[in-house]
Order: sequence, then C-alpha cells, then structure tokens
Amino acid sequence: MNGACACGVIFLGTGAGMPSKQRNVTSIALNLLDERGFYWLFDCGEGTQQQILHSPVKLGRTEKLFITHLHGDHIYGIPGMLTSRSYLGGDTPLTVYGPPGIKSFIETALSVSDAHLTYQLHIVEIADEGVICEDETFRVETARLEHRVECFGYRIIEKDQPGKLQLDKLAELKVPAGPIYGKLKQGQDVVLEDGRTLHGADFVGSPIPGRIVTILGDTKYCKGSLQLAQHADVLVHEATFAMSKQELAYAFDHATSVDAARTAQEMGAKTLIMTHISSRYQGDDTDLLLQEAMAIHADSHIAKDFWSFDIPKKS
Repeated sequence: MNGACACGVIFLGTGAGMPSKQRNVTSIALNLLDERGFYWLFDCGEGTQQQILHSPVKLGRTEKLFITHLHGDHIYGIPGMLTSRSYLGGDTPLTVYGPPGIKSFIETALSVSDAHLTYQLHIVEIADEGVICEDETFRVETARLEHRVECFGYRIIEKDQPGKLQLDKLAELKVPAGPIYGKLKQGQDVVLEDGRTLHGADFVGSPIPGRIVTILGDTKYCKGSLQLAQHADVLVHEATFAMSKQELAYAFDHATSVDAARTAQEMGAKTLIMTHISSRYQGDDTDLLLQEAMAIHADSHIAKDFWSFDIPKKS
C-alpha cells in the first residue's frame, strides 16, 4: 500500500466539494491487470489530469471513465482530461458511462472549446440499474444511491479464472508435455498414442475466484450501497463527516465514517477504504474518522491523494 503501486486502486483525489491544500476533488483509478495495460477512471473532478501526472496512471491508456453523478467536484475535470488524452497519443476508443446529462455536458464543453479528439469517444447514459458493460474478464454492475441528484455506485466483478493444471498428476502418468497440456487446461478430452483417454476436468484444479471492487459515489446509508458492497474484496465508500456531524451529513445526503463501516461490516466486505473527506478534517484530524470506522470494521483505511491499495489475485 503506497503511492508507487500501479496495480489495484489508485486515489487521485480524495476531498469533498472543493479542493484543499491536502486533497484534490474526487477521482479514482483502477487497474486490476498489469498485463492488460489499461486504466479505468471513476469520476474526474477538476485538476484530475494534473493529479495523473504525479501517479502511475497513463492517460493515453485510459479505457473507460465511470461517472457517479453530475456534481462539479466529480465532472469538471472531464473536458481537459479528454483533450489531453489526444495530445498524449491516446488513439484507442474511450467510453464514458454516467447518469443522464453526461452526454450533453461533454459534447457542449468539447464543442464550445473547439476540441478535436484523435480517438473514438463513446458516451453511455445509464438508463437503469444492472449490468452496464461486460467483456471476457470483467462485468460492471450499477445501482442507484441516495444523494441530492441521481447518483450511481459501481461494482466491478472479475470473472473466475480456470484452475491450475495439475502438473504433478500428469507427471505421475508420464504424459508428455506439449500441446496436450494446453488442451487439458481448456477442459478438453485427449486420447494419447498408447490409447489412454484423459479427461481435462480430472487435471484442472478448482476455478480461481475473481476479485470484486465496489466504488460508490456520494451517498447516505442506503439499499443501493448495501447491494453493491456485498462480499466485495475492496469497498470504496465516501465518509464526508465524522459521526458528530451526522445531522449535517444526512441533510446533504452524505455518509459518515460510521455509515461506511456499517455498510462494509453488514455486507461482508473485506477492506473498507474511505474517501471524499470534508476539508474540515485536516492532517491528524482524519484519525477520528478512522477510529470510528475501525471500531465497527477492523480492516478500514482513510485514503489520501496518490495513495494506492494493491488487490492481489486470489489463489
């Protein structure tokens, strides 16, 4: 867990509402597969592209941008990020997902500023809860949260991987290495030269479970956050205020550190990382938020700008 880690969750901005000297406004990068070489961004507050310059994130290798809601501290960095991606040689398609209105915001900003992108930009406005994108490796689900404007949280699910080929069993049977191993790994049946038939399922271990990362937008304690957080390996949850400011938090549809910890604990999330911290909590003041959360959910952390959390593959 450090600022140099390139695989896992990377926090580019962890403040709430407006930037402070210690925290920029919200943006998070996710990279679960180094070999894939792509980054996904979640929210893009003002100054995100500047924050990226001080991180391992490669803007030209950004593949998707997920927007939780349309408040300025989550979207004002989008036009600059999109145009800079062109200047940095980004030529692969980029897809933006977000609530209704995100398309109008982006297209207006690019049109008024006469911006010309060197890549295909796709904008998907989320019409309903459920699966919004899926490929051979990941599935992303979304649910509505409770905030002053329409707001979504995202659940990133890595699909289970095939189990490991049991080489010791094959060695005992004197099965020659080569293409046969590849076929067995894929679960196929193989007939050897000596007439023996090997069934792939007999030589492959149990599937390796994929990782689950839940990244929530601004929200108070609600059904949607509980749904998305269930059994997550990492839950990223806002904690704008300490418990002593609960009335203020609820008045503006935000969460306290206790709300975040309750969500993690009740839904069996492994690691809780709190972000979107009010500027009233500076320096050691954030220890209060952490102590409140850890009293409920021991594996809790407070994110800070450029801090990262590695999420190793399961075995």
